[in-house]
Amino acid sequence: MHRLVEGLRLGDRYVLQQRIASGGMSDVWRGLDDVLQREVAVKVMRADPDNEEIFAQRFRDEALHSAALMHSNITTVFDYGEDDHLSFLIMELVPGLPLSAIIREQGAMEPESVRSIIGQSALALGVAHEARVVHRDVKPANILLRPDGVVKLTDFGIARALDAIGHTRTGEMLGTPNYISPEQALGEQATGASDLYSLGVVALEMLNGERPFDRGTPIATAMSHVNEAPPPLKGDVPTELRVVVEALLEKQPGDRPANARTVAKMLGIAENELSGLAEGLATAVNGEYVEDTRTPVTELPTMASSADELLD
Repeated sequence: MHRLVEGLRLGDRYVLQQRIASGGMSDVWRGLDDVLQREVAVKVMRADPDNEEIFAQRFRDEALHSAALMHSNITTVFDYGEDDHLSFLIMELVPGLPLSAIIREQGAMEPESVRSIIGQSALALGVAHEARVVHRDVKPANILLRPDGVVKLTDFGIARALDAIGHTRTGEMLGTPNYISPEQALGEQATGASDLYSLGVVALEMLNGERPFDRGTPIATAMSHVNEAPPPLKGDVPTELRVVVEALLEKQPGDRPANARTVAKMLGIAENELSGLAEGLATAVNGEYVEDTRTPVTELPTMASSADELLD
């Protein structure tokens, strides 16, 4: 198996240059596509012999889900490949920082910045939900902010198609406890409404400058979403933004906004920015959606074989 080092060439095309992020399942590298002569982000699955099969399937799922989502607020996936037992994704290299780093550096953010970031994230989620894909891990580490203010939603590593069976291990709770929805914490299926709850937690953290649900252990933190009211918003938050955050944080999925498009409209996102979203999303993303449990069989082609909470 390859050892990940600078200069390693994957798929006879992509050259690793510098590791820029690490997570539980993968590492993200700045790389060079020496065919098209452009810099890219290379996400490489970290070896885990005990869970290699399920992690590899999640990686393939991420490639499939992300490649199907074309939007200015979603990181673009260019390629997927496997090279000597290494699975890797090739994505656009986004300049800037993850939202988690920005919150750590500056604390509470101005309401107008929060409105813009949450609104753009809602647009991204709307496109995903329209494609019947639930992200399931919306958090600041997975929201990238470019210097020009453009938001990029990334890391669909545990996303799930609403008409497919997810890849989980026995007893595993997917999602990050600090941002998980009450229904996910109770072991219920995540829907688009679950993503919207997580987005509300992100908004509350941005406005207050600290994580609103943090009880020291993963289980206690997850259950606090079920049993505890969110902390009050600090400072002078405009009424219209306060209303959106409170609506997103409703405990019952059916009490949250009908869909991501509604959230974007509540935040004042221009109609022309909403034009790519379908009108009839509510039946696909609300808490009452009943899924078809059949699993489609999909073959994933790869260009590389023939030629990112960022991570929290």
